[in-house]
Amino acid sequence: MKTGYLLTFFLLNISICYSQNYDWVKHDSLVKAGINQIYGIEFDKAEKTFDRIVKEYPTHPSGKFFKAMTTWWRILLDLDDESMDDKFYDQLEEVIDLCDDILDKNSRNVDAMFFKGGSLGFRGQLLAIRESWFKAALDGKDGLNMVFKSYEVEPKNVDVQLGFGIYHYYADVIPKKYPVVKPFMIFFPKGDKEKGLKELEYVALNGRYTLIESRHFLQKLHFQFEENMEESRRWGRALLKDFPNNPNFQKYYGLTFVKENNYPEAVKTFRDIFNKAEKGLPGYNKRYKREASYYIGQEFKNRDVADSAAHYFEISEKLSRELDKGKESGFLINTVLYLGQLYDMLGQRDKAIKYYNEVLKLKERNNSHALAKQYLKTPYRR
Repeated sequence: MKTGYLLTFFLLNISICYSQNYDWVKHDSLVKAGINQIYGIEFDKAEKTFDRIVKEYPTHPSGKFFKAMTTWWRILLDLDDESMDDKFYDQLEEVIDLCDDILDKNSRNVDAMFFKGGSLGFRGQLLAIRESWFKAALDGKDGLNMVFKSYEVEPKNVDVQLGFGIYHYYADVIPKKYPVVKPFMIFFPKGDKEKGLKELEYVALNGRYTLIESRHFLQKLHFQFEENMEESRRWGRALLKDFPNNPNFQKYYGLTFVKENNYPEAVKTFRDIFNKAEKGLPGYNKRYKREASYYIGQEFKNRDVADSAAHYFEISEKLSRELDKGKESGFLINTVLYLGQLYDMLGQRDKAIKYYNEVLKLKERNNSHALAKQYLKTPYRR
């Protein structure tokens, strides 16, 4: 479970606390700027912005919460890298502790409930990604309770519906797709997919601080679960209009065309991702470059441009060997097989045989071993 499931982003809202003598207009402006820097993959700038908020508004949990959100997006761009997990958990624990101190003094403080709920939701999501299901379920339950309590205090809050939308949708969909989760759903109320979609769409159009996150959820869930590529693209276009250099937004947009086998259109996005990775733009790491080169290679292969296809698949193969670390991803297995086919097309039989033999050393995927054995006997022909 690699992307946002039912335990994430229960809040990003900030309400005005008149009991403190703060310049809340300035606070609001700084938070908005920092959030936009996160989605723009300007993490260093975002951290400086939130450091300023922590300094100028030390008793409010927003600065520390959004610093954790910055770390979350660093993790999100490379989920296989667990080196920042402990930092993320520690940051969230700081937010939870601060919120508990506030709630000890005022049990109806909306900000404290929101940010505590959000922190529990974030922590639960990463725990779920790391397959620590029981702990994830406990955090999800506690986080959801906080969101409901905050809604009782401030029912006109639009942004809180992000949490409801995420929950209602994924609590219905995830157990059906991932049966391992079903035993833990006894902790939670029943989900409602259609209700969740409506709530997410409402926030995606009307949210104050959660608008972008709601759109990203809709982009992903329409791609992953609803299999509605046009609807996923609708939200992807909206995201990329404001954040054209966010590789996650771009990837999902490009994948909608891959899903439809429309490689000429998909490659427009993946070539842009590849070029940005070549230039070293923030966030465009080896994983995005590996995926982009794979789909560019696939488009050339579909057009029988064997030399260009081999060029990009060799880039993808090299990056897969660096990134997989013995896990043998689908990218690697498919790429090695395709390279054998391509070198047969180019009349370089010795190289083709080398790749087919390499396929047999890798784990089986989609009949890859049978195909490799077939092409070892008879050269591949388009």
